[in-house]
Amino acid sequence: MLIAEAISAGWHIEEQFVAPDGMAVLGSDTPVHILDNGVLERVASTTTPQPVIAIVKRRTFGMDAIAKASWVVVADGISDPGNLGTIFRSAEAAGAAAVVLTPGTVEAFNPKVVRASAGSMFYVPIVEDVKTYKLQAAGFRVIGTSSHDQEGSIDFTEANFTDRVAIVVGNEAHGLGNTESIDQWVMVPHRGRSESLNVAMAATLVCFEVAKQRDHASRNE
Repeated sequence: MLIAEAISAGWHIEEQFVAPDGMAVLGSDTPVHILDNGVLERVASTTTPQPVIAIVKRRTFGMDAIAKASWVVVADGISDPGNLGTIFRSAEAAGAAAVVLTPGTVEAFNPKVVRASAGSMFYVPIVEDVKTYKLQAAGFRVIGTSSHDQEGSIDFTEANFTDRVAIVVGNEAHGLGNTESIDQWVMVPHRGRSESLNVAMAATLVCFEVAKQRDHASRNE
């Protein structure tokens, strides 16, 4: 349950609202309100909501949160909440230090994004409204992903992800919005007829390649 994940990650739960047949999530010293029958269904954002909802104090992070980060994932203009939530999930699972959102990306705490993240977004800092050139200025090598062969692009498994890198995935329909701030292009080679992978799937593949390379490098130090 998302509320339990938020509590586990140390987020502050301000209030919980519980249906008559529900039970508050334990682990948080917070006010609990028992609702009358039918009230929860009218205020929740899903058709068949869980029997408890909560107000959670939002955490905000700035560029200082990634000042010492070794690698981050950047969502550039992602418009689908499900895709962004899955990117959060994959980035956290692969060990990214943060997920950075560029202007124009769907709002991080959109309810559909939160649900698609399966609670993983509570465990990874989210830095919003950052343009890619700021990541270069902060010392990251910015790596763009594309389904099409960009000038100088290489197979993502042949790229070096062991230095300080920012992995950028772009809008579902148009790709990356600003290509001037890209230091290197990588792509996932296709063997079938599909023109491109879903952006969240591509992000997952690249994230775990980054994790594999960095684990291997650390073992050989």
